[in-house]
Amino acid sequence: MARYLTPAKIGLLALIELYVEETVPNDAIIPVLSFLTSHILDSDLQSTMTTTPGAANRWQRAERSIGLVVSIKDFEDLLLPFPAVDRLPGRRLWDRFLEKLWGIDSLDALQTFFSRQPRVLARTREELRQMTELGEELPSGILLARNSPLGAFVRKAVLEFTRLQFHHSAELWKAFVKYRQPTVSYWRRRNPQCGRLSFDSVLMESQHEWGSFTDGIAVTAYGGMLMDEEDGALPVSTDDIESLLEFQIDQIQKYGARVPAEIRAKFHAMLRDSHVVPSLSHYLNFSDAWRSGDYPSAFDYLHRYFDYTMQNRDRLFYHYALMNLAIVQSDFGCHKEAMATMLETISTARENKDNTCLNFCLNWFYHFGRAHPDLVQDLEANSMIGSGKEALAFLRAKAKETGMLVLRSSALLSEAKLNMANGESIAGAMEHLVRSSHIIVERNMKSLIGSQLSVTTSLWDRLGISYLSTMTSEVFLRVHAPSACFDDELKMVCRLAGTLAGKGKYNEAFAKLEDGIDKNLLRAAKPNQYWHLYRGLVKLRRDLHHNDLDTAETLLAQLLQIGSEELDPDVVFIIDSLHIEALIRRKDFDAAYEKIERLIAKFRDDHRDLSLRIRLLLAKAHLFDCMGRPERGFSITMRAASLAWRARLLTLLWQAVGALANILNAMGEFTGAVQLVEAVLPRSMESENAFNTGILYSILADARMGQAGKAGKARQAMTTTGETTGAAAAAAASLMNNKKIDLFTKAHEALECAFNHFSAAEDLEKQCETLAKRATLMKVLGDHARAEEYAARYMALKRQSSSGEHSSVWSTDTGTP
Repeated sequence: MARYLTPAKIGLLALIELYVEETVPNDAIIPVLSFLTSHILDSDLQSTMTTTPGAANRWQRAERSIGLVVSIKDFEDLLLPFPAVDRLPGRRLWDRFLEKLWGIDSLDALQTFFSRQPRVLARTREELRQMTELGEELPSGILLARNSPLGAFVRKAVLEFTRLQFHHSAELWKAFVKYRQPTVSYWRRRNPQCGRLSFDSVLMESQHEWGSFTDGIAVTAYGGMLMDEEDGALPVSTDDIESLLEFQIDQIQKYGARVPAEIRAKFHAMLRDSHVVPSLSHYLNFSDAWRSGDYPSAFDYLHRYFDYTMQNRDRLFYHYALMNLAIVQSDFGCHKEAMATMLETISTARENKDNTCLNFCLNWFYHFGRAHPDLVQDLEANSMIGSGKEALAFLRAKAKETGMLVLRSSALLSEAKLNMANGESIAGAMEHLVRSSHIIVERNMKSLIGSQLSVTTSLWDRLGISYLSTMTSEVFLRVHAPSACFDDELKMVCRLAGTLAGKGKYNEAFAKLEDGIDKNLLRAAKPNQYWHLYRGLVKLRRDLHHNDLDTAETLLAQLLQIGSEELDPDVVFIIDSLHIEALIRRKDFDAAYEKIERLIAKFRDDHRDLSLRIRLLLAKAHLFDCMGRPERGFSITMRAASLAWRARLLTLLWQAVGALANILNAMGEFTGAVQLVEAVLPRSMESENAFNTGILYSILADARMGQAGKAGKARQAMTTTGETTGAAAAAAASLMNNKKIDLFTKAHEALECAFNHFSAAEDLEKQCETLAKRATLMKVLGDHARAEEYAARYMALKRQSSSGEHSSVWSTDTGTP
């Protein structure tokens, strides 16, 4: 394998020569320069010019690099559409390029080709002075600056050719002949004078002298290539291999996705003929095994890579090996081992004074502690920098000192999340978000935009502004997803699917999960598990609303089998909350109460997110209501409302106010309940959660019915006591009757709105409850026809709920690993 030069690079040199000789037409200049820079520089200008969306565009550079090395067709696709600059009939720029390549018709011509390459470079002052003294004509036209990208490439290619030994030069020549051979039919059709041996001028000129021995000499020199025998070897250099390795590793680390199977197969074909396997290939195999969920192979490749890299470097990179090992252990659920390994990494990085590694490890350890507080509780108690705010302030200061802008922005985002989790000032959280956004935009750190917008959507959700949260997620997916980490894209898609499910649009939620993500990106183990898990959660929520408890319990059994160590804490809480809801719908109040109490105690000890604790308090109040003793939840509901108001968790505040109004209804304080519900209903509708809004309308209808009942009792008491007589009594009775009818009408309107929202959420149990109330109300009003209609609809829904028609077409398999 050559160290640098390949036939593809000879083609690039010929293309540069065409450009310098001004034989490239004006309309082809930009495509030609883009092609050259995308194959010479690390940046990929051609990807920015394409409209291919998402992850498919990320790997185009690797496909083009491999395609250029393997075949000359990329040059043909670039040059064939453009005419030659001399505008001769039928002549294309591709013809001028082939003239350059077929002009190299011997090993000596290859030497001449490289010897004339310095002519395309601008002369130095010393060379210009010497040319002037010798009376030589100074060069004119297009010349490449010696330090320009194209000039540096030409200089390096010439230098590498002069370093080649003779047998390496001969191998390069034979590889070039084979690389150029697919164009032979086109070249001979354009140039009929070219013979069978035109690829080598020495053979063609000597065939009259050598006679019948010419073919034997050709076979000896070129081997089976002349007889179309494939030896499988590809004309690739060590430089190409290392560049592709670095590119693939960078893509895996930046976006979190595995290498596509077709690119991986092509790369292994290129690597197969290498006598020396680069050590980076072991790291690439480690990254791929890690992403695929193969822990033993990842562990083996990681050890193999650092065994190679540390042979002559002592312990210089030892802490990076430990850091990678700790991250892998954490991803595969070995959290205690990961914590011990990361502590050793921090100690070693401190000894080596590697601030970059040290700051990264401290940042990782902070997030690890937030996800697993029980493991780091003792360490935080003995830590000199403290925990939470103090640790983040320390990280931010260190990041500023060392110029680590990524870490500084990440620390600001973590501070914003910590502010929201502790229920602190929203203005403070917004300040941290704006400061982080300023750094990201100023430094064009596109990979952090996903984390930035994810925290922003969380803020809008907490404030109850659902449409801003949805808009932010849509903006990210349409604009920033191609340059962001796949984990951020996946979580945004799942967030939108959850929002659609909250509106009762389950089919759209499943469509978003199915069509909104590239299936190739789901080849990685963790994203695949998260995607299947969220899909199962949406199914579970729909089955609970459809009152299909058997299917829901089957899904729950699968979800609860997954260890909490393998999942995000937020996802674990969603599973627990849906489990509590299933237990309540099953009327298993004892098990639901025990689970709620256990979770409240756990979250109190771990200092978890305030919103999760409020949700548990509301679940406990809802449990008391289902048990027929809503008054027992009064203090709990007041506490939840107070905490939600202090933390500005407005969505939870509306739910707490609704629960409080329900308790007031049970206590007979109907006017206060109406005032509370009417105050929060408009804001609750902004949150776009159909089920919660339907609950509020149902509570409002109960309060209106209670007011009507009080009005009826007042009229009866007035008639019984006989305090007023005659016309005054009749007027008062008529007024009270009109008020009662008006309250009944308002109650019916509230029930109709509640039914519409429950229908949107597809909650059969609440729909039946609402229809039963409407039928009773119509019977009280004397409208027996409508009462019978509502009763018939109630029975139809009951039969539908018992038969499970809504969910019979869906599989109960969540697909979770």
